Amino acid sequence: MIEVENLTKRYGDFAAVNAITFSARPGQVTGFLGPNGAGKTTTMRMLTGFTPPTEGKAVVAGHDVFEESMAVRKRVGYLPESVPLYRDMTARDYLKYIAEIRGVRKRRARADAVLERVGLLSRADSRIRTLSKGMRQRVGLAQALIHDPDVLILDEPTIGLDPIQVLELRDLVRDLGRDHTLLFSTHILAEAEQVCDQVVIINQGAIIAQGSPTALRGELERGGRVLLRVDAPADAVIPVIAGLPSVSHAETGLDGIVAMPTDENTDPRPDIARAVIERGWQLMELRPLAVNLEEIFLELTRQPRAAQTNGSAEAADAPTENPTSPESEATA
Repeated sequence: MIEVENLTKRYGDFAAVNAITFSARPGQVTGFLGPNGAGKTTTMRMLTGFTPPTEGKAVVAGHDVFEESMAVRKRVGYLPESVPLYRDMTARDYLKYIAEIRGVRKRRARADAVLERVGLLSRADSRIRTLSKGMRQRVGLAQALIHDPDVLILDEPTIGLDPIQVLELRDLVRDLGRDHTLLFSTHILAEAEQVCDQVVIINQGAIIAQGSPTALRGELERGGRVLLRVDAPADAVIPVIAGLPSVSHAETGLDGIVAMPTDENTDPRPDIARAVIERGWQLMELRPLAVNLEEIFLELTRQPRAAQTNGSAEAADAPTENPTSPESEATA
């Protein structure tokens, strides 16, 4: 289990993570979503014990990440965005080496077991440098699993993979989520919607939404919003639509104009269609707004939050790009 309460990380005057609170429970997959520089990697580094928090509290597998960092590391499997691998080793030898560092007994048997779990046992004796990007990613995942951790934290596990590899790794993540508390960040929103039991959306260091994809969809769909597309400029259409008695608000959306009805029991589509036809505009589309996770994400993040007094999270996240970062040294 992961329990985070008011977790904060500052780099000088910049707040990378600002008082976030969320939880991830055993037997479920929690997606961690956000734009580049939102604070995802910084949060994961704190949860894995590689970076101490400035303020707040995080408990992972029953241990405080600040006061019991080594206990947390023993119970967490971590796959960083850039997987640190010894390319001249075979996949099996690399995992035996990681198993030795982790104090795992029967290292060869355990290495073969996790290679089979990630679908790579047939390439156990191949040198890592000869493996494809997707296979190397699987080796990285295998090292995170080698000590059978309670918690798995995966940072962009599908980045750089081809579509088939993404599908295969998605299925593997879903399967691992049944046996572990699993937190992973991703930019592939369709993947998160299909795999995650809950999602946490972070922007500029602060959580702006969390819950199941279904619950978040329900929040945005509440009130019966409709999507309108016409062959006329939006700045001419919006005042007309917003002035209708059945519409409380209208604005430019992702694929057209989004109109909000005056209440949940009102369907504004007849009024909208009539207004469009009366003005001689061509009605291209008029339908209830179906919301998927991508639309939720863009809806919540396209309007920037008020600038933080401590500076931007993107600048604060910059240190995590250092190829000699502690996470690379620790996991390799």
